[in-house]
Amino acid sequence: EWPHTGRLALYLLGLRATCPPHSPQRSLVTWLKYYLEEDWTGSRRHGHPLTSYYQYGLGVLALCVHHKRVREEVIRRLLVAQHHGRLGHGGNAVDTEAVVALAFTCLEQRRLVRAGLAAELKTATHEVSRSMAEAQGPDGIIGNIYSTPWALQVFLATGVCHTEPAFGQAMAALLENLEAFGTTATMAQVLPVLHGRSYLDIASMHCWEEPDTLTPMDIEPPTEVLGNKMVRLVVECPLPWCYELRLYDRPVPAPAAASLLDVLRAAAALEPHNFKFHTQDTPQGPFLTQVLGLEARQEKRNYWQLLTAPNTPLQMGIADYRPQDEETLILRLSEW
Repeated sequence: EWPHTGRLALYLLGLRATCPPHSPQRSLVTWLKYYLEEDWTGSRRHGHPLTSYYQYGLGVLALCVHHKRVREEVIRRLLVAQHHGRLGHGGNAVDTEAVVALAFTCLEQRRLVRAGLAAELKTATHEVSRSMAEAQGPDGIIGNIYSTPWALQVFLATGVCHTEPAFGQAMAALLENLEAFGTTATMAQVLPVLHGRSYLDIASMHCWEEPDTLTPMDIEPPTEVLGNKMVRLVVECPLPWCYELRLYDRPVPAPAAASLLDVLRAAAALEPHNFKFHTQDTPQGPFLTQVLGLEARQEKRNYWQLLTAPNTPLQMGIADYRPQDEETLILRLSEW
């Protein structure tokens, strides 16, 4: 069983933010340190964590927020990965780079590392911040809509939010797309940014000053959309993985309110022997890992890119994006 690095890190960050009256963190922090070692030890042959650099970075960030020192070797692994561009692709790269940059900033600002290493971490964080500004699209989004709050947290944590033009443009894009943040995990990423904060602010919270203002909300159920729609589903696999580019091209009937994930399930129900897919659960929702028997893997440096025809990348995950009637959706095995 793989280490639960990311899950435990998120739990510890949330636990610190809620100011619990009793503190069970000591044993959990010990477990997180253990997971960080197991995460790497189990994958020395591949040179990357068993889980992902995203989860590994979250682990370092959570330890720092709890004012715990991290072994220099653990930090060096992230520095080397950042320096050699091994932190992912597309929006996933922005997520991972941002988490790593937040961890570096926390270690440097909390003075949990020696001076020489702190200077290296600061330089690496500035590089990440600059690359995020350069990666910003004309719509203001950095990576994708879900990675944009992570990038904004980096700008806030490093104090460049008042001088970096990309910050204001990304914040405007975020405010225009708040309806995309409908899960607990995505809300947790965007809420601090809307209040001008980052996860680093959890480390300096004074719990005795926090008012008990949590109250339940009455949320109206979404309006039911009746009827059906037809979505054209295309699967593409270019060289070097396949000799034939287009492997699947079919119209798929689905309910009018169906998400892309629902469309994939409908396609599998229509042709159970021809169309098969697999997903992996993540804190951000299901992630597409395999289509028609073709698996996207980190060591192969490929992933399943989601696009709406002719060539526009989706800004939402498969469980959140709801295609329109007569829309063409493309699943393309791509390299990062």
